[in-house]
Amino acid sequence: MSLKIAIGGDHAGYELKKSLIASLKAEGHHIKDFGPYNEESVDYPDYVHPLATAVHSGEFDFGIAICGSGNGVAMTANKHQGIRAALCWLPELARLARAHNDANMLCLPARFIRQKEAAEAVAAFLSEPFEGGRHQRRVEKIDC
Repeated sequence: MSLKIAIGGDHAGYELKKSLIASLKAEGHHIKDFGPYNEESVDYPDYVHPLATAVHSGEFDFGIAICGSGNGVAMTANKHQGIRAALCWLPELARLARAHNDANMLCLPARFIRQKEAAEAVAAFLSEPFEGGRHQRRVEKIDC
């Protein structure tokens, strides 16, 4: 199934982002790159705020945000109501973020994850359905 995916982050995540975009496009997904478009130093909120807004609006099915540690992009995205951004560095964490937390954004730590693990985490995140059930009431309590 083809998904609409928003992706962006900062300069530290640029190379990993390029690699993931190529893989996701090859799988038939529609991708919008929110930037940055090179490795020059930038401020991740300038890219993550528009990305999170686009995911929350429903324009995109999911978002992927990448920075050096993954923390900055996760913190920024989670300021948006309706965004549940999960910092994941293993495929199992990405799977659980979807299954238990209904995460709609995956945040990756480019300086702490290999390209292969990142691709596996993205695949797990995009393919795992939300379980609902006992997790639904918890997810409903997240937004302030």
